[in-house]
Amino acid sequence: MATLEELEQQITALRTRVDAAESVQAIQSLKANYAMLVDARFVKGAQVEAARMAEVADQIAALFTEDGVWDGGPALGLATGREEIAARMREPTLVFSWHFFLKPRIEVEGDTARARWDILSPCTTRDGTPHWMVGFEDDEYRRVDGAWLHARMKLTSVFMSPHETGWQKVWF
Repeated sequence: MATLEELEQQITALRTRVDAAESVQAIQSLKANYAMLVDARFVKGAQVEAARMAEVADQIAALFTEDGVWDGGPALGLATGREEIAARMREPTLVFSWHFFLKPRIEVEGDTARARWDILSPCTTRDGTPHWMVGFEDDEYRRVDGAWLHARMKLTSVFMSPHETGWQKVWF
């Protein structure tokens, strides 16, 4: 029969495992919400109107810690803090995107976490050229007041290749 101390250790270990599992799910939801909002800046192959763009940009920025960093690499730039992130999101370099974040590798340690996500994104640049973009994002997260937020997100593009036939125009 286990001693009281052994039972307390088992309960503590189980709580840690449950918290880590719930944290992974919360981080996956956070990333899905980020992708949905980044793509919500476009409707039917065009950027949404300025007021809606500002609203969505603020919602994206709220997914980051106050001192969060959005790093799009050399092509897309760097924004630090929610105000800069929102300003960057108001100025998209595309007229269409659909982000798929795949193969998450998430490691949780207490109130911090790290992840690598592969990214696949059909997108259209401002000049109307459709592209396939492939890369990965290395993220750091922090739990703030019980909620997981991006503390740092860094995109590394592996390639962005034109798609010769374009996207079939099926809008919903």
